[in-house]
Amino acid sequence: MTEKEKSYAQMLYQPNDPELTADRDLTVRKLVQYNALDPLDRDAKKEAIKGILGRVGDNCVVEQPLFCTYGYNTTVGDNFFMNVNGKLMDSGKITIGNNVFIAPNVCIITEEHAMDAEQRAAGLEYTHPVTIGDNVWICTGALILPDVTIGEGSVIGAGSVVTKDIPPKCLAVGNPCKVIRNL
Repeated sequence: MTEKEKSYAQMLYQPNDPELTADRDLTVRKLVQYNALDPLDRDAKKEAIKGILGRVGDNCVVEQPLFCTYGYNTTVGDNFFMNVNGKLMDSGKITIGNNVFIAPNVCIITEEHAMDAEQRAAGLEYTHPVTIGDNVWICTGALILPDVTIGEGSVIGAGSVVTKDIPPKCLAVGNPCKVIRNL
């Protein structure tokens, strides 16, 4: 298996593999160009984001600046909006549904380092996917950690740290993020 295949299989893998390093370098170049675009040139931004993310639905708006690890591991549905300072740590798969709003300074993370100190010192890590259902709103400064699913129609409160799955149609807040009521 390649290191990329190991990462998709949620196996311990080496992110400093030459293929993965080259992919990240290419993404950095694309992000530099994207983040330098005139923020009011919506057509140029729309076209450029299609060359960064793996799949982009209709009516996708991603404000600058944006950071992502690879870009191609993230898919977004229709009517997607991500505000400024979005971070998509997408060494693993990030799948985002339709009608999703993401506020400023949100970070979605798929990577985690090895728990074993020797493996961690060798730079090895795991990835676990993140899935965000349709009609979700993630408020300012939230952190979505690896291996989390956020159910359809839910709202994640500002500053929350989402460590476990959130069921559909609920408001969840806090660190760690917990459901406080149904919507």
